[in-house]
Amino acid sequence: MEEVTGLWELAMLYDFYGELLKEHNKQIFEDYILNDFSLSEIADTEGITRQGVHDIVKRCSTQLRGYEEKLHLVEKFNKTKECVERIQKILRRISDTGDLELLKEAQELAEEISDGL
Repeated sequence: MEEVTGLWELAMLYDFYGELLKEHNKQIFEDYILNDFSLSEIADTEGITRQGVHDIVKRCSTQLRGYEEKLHLVEKFNKTKECVERIQKILRRISDTGDLELLKEAQELAEEISDGL
């Protein structure tokens, strides 16, 4: 149904917004995306058709992407993570070289994070 990067994206979106899905749809989406069950396996367990499972997964995917378009929580998380990694790299360089001039760069990144990116 989705390519590997699409599955990773959906899993990430689910981590942030999964609780907003209806409980029944949430379980089906989890089984398909996170637990790697087939459409047939889920259909048998839930007592619905494979097409029904497919439709629910598609609908949930659309909802999750819609939440991200409005709220941008995953985007902000990724930017924050990137800034933290850059700060860690700078601090390692400071530790290795003793160059305290790099502190300003680390402080600016920290301010960017605290200002909410």
